Amino acid sequence: MARPPSPRQLPPALLLLLLPLLLRAGYYIPTKGRLMNSCLQARRKCQASPTCNATYHYLNSCASSRTIPSRAEEPSVPRDCMEAAQQLRNSSLMSCTCHRRMKNQATCLDIYWTVHPARSLDWDRCLKFAVLCTFNEKCDRLRKAYGEACSGPHCQRHNCQGQLRTFFEKAPEPHAQGLLFCPCAPTDQGCGQRRRNTIAPGCALPSEAPNCLELRRLCLSQPLCRSRLADFQTHCHPMDVLGTCATEHSRCLQAYMGLIGTAMTPNFVSNISASVALSCTCRGSGNLQEECEQLEESFSHNPCLTEAIAAKMHFHSQLFSQDQGGADSAFSVMEHQNKNPALRPQPWVPSLFSCPLMLILLPSLW
Repeated sequence: MARPPSPRQLPPALLLLLLPLLLRAGYYIPTKGRLMNSCLQARRKCQASPTCNATYHYLNSCASSRTIPSRAEEPSVPRDCMEAAQQLRNSSLMSCTCHRRMKNQATCLDIYWTVHPARSLDWDRCLKFAVLCTFNEKCDRLRKAYGEACSGPHCQRHNCQGQLRTFFEKAPEPHAQGLLFCPCAPTDQGCGQRRRNTIAPGCALPSEAPNCLELRRLCLSQPLCRSRLADFQTHCHPMDVLGTCATEHSRCLQAYMGLIGTAMTPNFVSNISASVALSCTCRGSGNLQEECEQLEESFSHNPCLTEAIAAKMHFHSQLFSQDQGGADSAFSVMEHQNKNPALRPQPWVPSLFSCPLMLILLPSLW
């Protein structure tokens, strides 16, 4: 008797494109290797390591004693629990996933929330990005360095600004941009305050606003600041009255971030606004009033900069709207692309984030 024909295998490229639709429709698609790192499998691997197993049990005790705070309270995870979670950042547990219709789903979800204590609390997005920074060794170290340099009664602005520049030059770009351009609801002043304090800790900015032209004069006398300002004017400059921008949003944001820690350090104007401005005034400019206002408005009323910041905040909002697990996956993808230029999206290749490919969906709880 002839054997019935075996089911035809879908080409891998087609499977990748169809996978999001099948998952949303409720299909369970078994995958192999790193396409599916089940938390159940990751837990079994962890049990084989005494160190990993002991750390997991400690985190489990943290999870069982944790309570959800009221709206008036500041959500927090004990420092020792956060440190225990950081010890597992290189294990398969930190990237494990759970899926609908899988066996032992409840157990899988329990493992997931145990190793991600920060995600189980209802935090605003700026605080979530701050927590994600603590899970990245380099981001956490550089952020602590500028926090220490920019606080305390003996803070020296020169040292503070130097540490700020170091952070935004050396910290992983996805984490640095997440801290700086985290999206906040207009009514969430606590979130907005964290966003402003990212680049305004302690003595980073002058206590009294100087004249904007004097600020520019100081900047032009310093080679590094002069170069960073020229870069900003090149990449965040509208080319015509319609506001057409000279370069893409990413170049504008990089140029904007390059000014942080210089005499021309910009910041958000308030805790309830996503608008930015220089810490200066045009009062007393005399015959140069118009020139001063043009300089000030190149930040506060710059359509290219406004669009770039809004686009980045929307992108960050979408990361978290995927679900609780989407942001870490997106960060790992972006960092991988940053390390390997050959993997960055090319003009003729669909952008990784322009379609819901599996790298965003697979880490999802649903």
